[in-house]
Amino acid sequence: MKRQGRLVRWEPKRGFGFIRSPEVSAANSRRRSGAAPSSSSSMLPMGLLLLGYAALLGYGVWTARLPPLALGVLLLVNLLTFAIYGFDKNAAQAGRWRTAESTLHLMSVAGGWPGAWCAQRLFRHKSRKASFMAGYWATVLLNIAAAAAWVGKLAPAGLLGG
Repeated sequence: MKRQGRLVRWEPKRGFGFIRSPEVSAANSRRRSGAAPSSSSSMLPMGLLLLGYAALLGYGVWTARLPPLALGVLLLVNLLTFAIYGFDKNAAQAGRWRTAESTLHLMSVAGGWPGAWCAQRLFRHKSRKASFMAGYWATVLLNIAAAAAWVGKLAPAGLLGG
């Protein structure tokens, strides 16, 4: 049986259920030990990007160009995005209906891109599909550009209350 690009051979065990055969588990671990999507070399640029984004949002709140409520909304959007990625990964493994990629991108452009990035690394989901990742990075850049424009000169100070 081949599932999700990994070899899986189930063998009966005593009692109920099945176990993975040791040679298949070893082959899967060798396959995973290659270039893991969460390697430390990809963590530094993303850490700097997240730090810069947090500084931009903090500056927006400090200058009253963003209401403090916006930070709470962004937190909820990120948690929701993370959960949607988790549900989609579970659906992919179970062979159920999947979440549309456009929905995942919409959540990223709405401000959930940090939650999406964390979910991609934690669940190992959608992090190797080049076309999806190109769209994801486009949503990240679009979201940051929109936030920078809002905090910058495009929006008058205090427009959203505060």
